[in-house]
Amino acid sequence: MSENAQDQNWTYGNYLQLQTLLSLQGEERDVSNDEMHFIIVHQTFELWFKQVIKELSDLRDLLCKETVPEEDIPHAVNHLGRTSEIFRLMESQWNVLETLTPQGFLAFRDGLGTASGFESFQAREFEILLGLKNEDRLWGMDPIETFRKLAPKSDWDASILAKLEDAQAKPSLFDALMGWLVRTPIMGSLYESEGDEMAVEGYVDAHLNAHQAICENAASRMIGYGGGGDPEKVAARFASTHQAAVEFLKPDGKTNRARAGLLFIESYRELPLLAWPRKLIDAIVELEESIVKWRHSHARMVERIMGRRIGTGGTSGVDYLDETSKYRIFKDLWAVRTILIKPQSRPTLINAEFYGYSYEN
Repeated sequence: MSENAQDQNWTYGNYLQLQTLLSLQGEERDVSNDEMHFIIVHQTFELWFKQVIKELSDLRDLLCKETVPEEDIPHAVNHLGRTSEIFRLMESQWNVLETLTPQGFLAFRDGLGTASGFESFQAREFEILLGLKNEDRLWGMDPIETFRKLAPKSDWDASILAKLEDAQAKPSLFDALMGWLVRTPIMGSLYESEGDEMAVEGYVDAHLNAHQAICENAASRMIGYGGGGDPEKVAARFASTHQAAVEFLKPDGKTNRARAGLLFIESYRELPLLAWPRKLIDAIVELEESIVKWRHSHARMVERIMGRRIGTGGTSGVDYLDETSKYRIFKDLWAVRTILIKPQSRPTLINAEFYGYSYEN
């Protein structure tokens, strides 16, 4: 807070700018209780979106640093937790909106015209900031095309387009995270140090060899028990599972160091030096899970109030919202869990002391 701000003799209303805030709910249009309710819920979403964008931007900027200070990771984890709680809170806000009856909504729906939630530029901004790619969106849509059409209408609309284009031009949180994971020390080997490529390759190969042995043993046991149907199909399923692990860690035959770093953190998460990095990864998974649940609850609320009508913006309504709940951005963080192996089968840890660990601990 600036010195001038500290010198202010604030009242509660002045500090929160309530005179402005409480004049924005459409009372000058003599809105009904139902419509005011609808407006307030969505205005609240937009306020929370503003906080989400601030939190995620700060995390992105932190992870983009060439060297991320270890002492900053706990702070980042805490703020990721806050962001997840915001989405849980917003998920519960759909319950409040569900007190609006179908007839109550229809009474003012026509007044919305073509206004649609897809025009929430802050929602599009936090999706871009997270790293949601156009090809992963429904129909491969461009999220800012709508705002290009609106930009000529006013300086305000033009500024929104500029803000979204700026967000697209910057690295996403996903990009920053993968760049940070690339620099993970693996078996005590530092990124781009002499012999690093060989050390990482050796770790990945050792993990894949152990993974293959586990898959083959599991297939043999299942066939021996007479389970799973045709023995050849059982063997093929487990072989396919192992091949998926190979393709994850070695896409196009070349080791992906970011994924190898992710695997190393998840596999040796008890190491002191990896404690906060794995908490950061868990916090990002938790964040994406909370977003998925928020989207799912949105679809159920809309289905309850308006059935399967076409959306105000011309989308397929509930069907469109259900598809958005399938969006995944941090796919690698989910996928790595599929290829983890039991601790007893992990490659033997090299340079344990590097991670603040000794077998005597």
